[in-house]
Amino acid sequence: MLLSDFLKEGTACLEALYPTAEARNIVLILCEDVLGTKSYTHIVEPQFKVDHRKEHPLRQKLERLMAGEPIQYVVGSVEFCGRLFHLTRDVLIPRPETELLAREAIKMASRIKRSRIPYGKGAEPVRILDLCTGSGNIAWTVALSVPGVKVVGVDISDAALAVARSQDFADEMRTTGAHAPEFLKADVLDSIPSGLGKFDIVLSNPPYIMYKEKPLMRKNVLDYEPSEALFVPDDDPLLYYRAVVQWSESLLTAEGKGLTEINEALGKETLALFASASFRETELVKDFYDKNRFVLYSK
Repeated sequence: MLLSDFLKEGTACLEALYPTAEARNIVLILCEDVLGTKSYTHIVEPQFKVDHRKEHPLRQKLERLMAGEPIQYVVGSVEFCGRLFHLTRDVLIPRPETELLAREAIKMASRIKRSRIPYGKGAEPVRILDLCTGSGNIAWTVALSVPGVKVVGVDISDAALAVARSQDFADEMRTTGAHAPEFLKADVLDSIPSGLGKFDIVLSNPPYIMYKEKPLMRKNVLDYEPSEALFVPDDDPLLYYRAVVQWSESLLTAEGKGLTEINEALGKETLALFASASFRETELVKDFYDKNRFVLYSK
């Protein structure tokens, strides 16, 4: 079987679930995972044949995709901020919008780190707290991008914490001197654990989708991604943000900053919640679709 023929077949099989261009891109990712091909292999090598020994696993994974399972779970990984992260159905699939949060956090951490250079070896490391860490994609991205920072990731799910701890960036850490994040089990809706110390930055991407928004969501999200990491009660949609406020008020340093991802439909309400707390400055930040996506706040 020619690779080009499988691409056509696979795309046709997925067009009932996805637009044609997206379906084709998913099949290309599948082929890269199983066959080791690139997105252009079928173009530069039009006679490229699929190894007959790999046809069965290829079709098995295609069947999972046809059932609606997201490609990220099928291949067991996702790219986030240029790095490949291990993924299971115990954690949410990181979204492109969340990369904006991670990149802004990197800028914040870098500025703080530079401001402490005059203190030399006596400088305190930049400390960052990542609430509802999930796969650890935000925690790891910031830790690796600003070597020397200390990151603590918190989640209530043992399975999610296992995924976060399993991320393997040992080679990069050896090269840059970056520290692996520390991952702790805690319920952000419960009392704050003692002994955490103070943090320069608090990051969070908590559950924020209301149950009434379910009809607007794709089946592959509803059927496969962990609901406990997605949804909040319709009558209390800011539940987790009140907790983020409490953790931030308690744990941020005197000049600390926080950044949290939000439900675009509740931008003004979420901003008002943070503005009514003890933070000196609060600001709504839009994403690349010009939608309210984050609240930035400062002590």
